[in-house]
Amino acid sequence: MTSKLKIAAATLLLTVSAATAQAKNIVEIAAGDERFSTLVAAVKAAGLADTLSGPGPFTVYAPVNDAFEALPPGTVENLLKPENKGQLTNVLLYHVDDRKLTANKIPAGSNYFKPLLASERLCITRGSGGVTIADGSGDVANVVIADIQADNGVIHVIDKVLLPGKRPACH
Repeated sequence: MTSKLKIAAATLLLTVSAATAQAKNIVEIAAGDERFSTLVAAVKAAGLADTLSGPGPFTVYAPVNDAFEALPPGTVENLLKPENKGQLTNVLLYHVDDRKLTANKIPAGSNYFKPLLASERLCITRGSGGVTIADGSGDVANVVIADIQADNGVIHVIDKVLLPGKRPACH
């Protein structure tokens, strides 16, 4: 009986070790998925890769490449210029919360959330149709994939780049 317990304990330890070794942070997950290549390039250009690889917790509302392509022509190229690093950083921080907010932790209805871009707000709505995020431009992003778990937080995939601006209506 004792040897069976030792074997079971060793198996459990190996399983936990393997799971820990496979855990990835938000940046590693995004970098490993071609749908986020523009986001990853922007995060690196803004100097935020180390921060978003850190301990967190973070919630990242991650726009896919198509969302960046939907911006007016030249917008991404302009934001990626070194002289526009501050503006790029602000746009990216508008996509990050300093908590781990899985979809089930977002209250039903519409609520203001404060992203890392301190002076701004997002209006996140959770309803029967899913989760949407209203930004400062007055437009709404849809969460198309929720709750991609990282070892330092969670990623929600969105179909629009969130832009700061006016406080969105949230009722």
